Amino acid sequence: MTESMIRRFAALALFALAPLPAFAQARAPHPPAPARKAPAPATVRVSLQTSEGPILIDLEMKRAPITAGNFLRYVDEKRFDGTTFYRAARTRGAPKLGFVQGGTRHSLVRSLPPIAHEPTTRTGIKHVDGTISMARDTPGSAMGDFFITVGPAPAMDAHPGKPGDNLGYAAFGHVVGGMNVVRRILAAPTYPDRGGGAMKGQMIVTPIRIIAARRVG
Repeated sequence: MTESMIRRFAALALFALAPLPAFAQARAPHPPAPARKAPAPATVRVSLQTSEGPILIDLEMKRAPITAGNFLRYVDEKRFDGTTFYRAARTRGAPKLGFVQGGTRHSLVRSLPPIAHEPTTRTGIKHVDGTISMARDTPGSAMGDFFITVGPAPAMDAHPGKPGDNLGYAAFGHVVGGMNVVRRILAAPTYPDRGGGAMKGQMIVTPIRIIAARRVG
């Protein structure tokens, strides 16, 4: 065998032992796709266990995230436990209509900082029968006091075209069970001469206890 033939066979042997090119190698498996988070619920249900019976409320977490989230924080931190419904505001000439008010009564121990105001023009949640909304003084002062309407209350919606404080109240959910309890609270006896300003004559003689407030499910 000539020297040139030996060199040729040696080159062929080296080629056979060379690694396969990159495109011929097995592909590495793709990493698994990250798990998707479950979408946040549009509503969260809460049960208010009162001394008159349970009231079930659906909180509008997407349409009124600030206000509903604030209320849910009070629930989760058990700040409503042991509070009361203390006000029954009956409509003059139509005592079966109006609203009932409850919550922390601005207790420094129970109350969280005030929240930004979410008017009905932004959320689209109107004050109809069974609407739950935040009590307030000026816009942005709401803390841990709320009310539930009995019958429609369009005057509590925002009315931007009107003069003065026209932002209304921040509605954030609806009663889905226990309106009979709400009506009993509205019918509770009140002191004729207690309460200041618009609350005069609306303070319940024996406030209705909120035993516990909890998420449902």
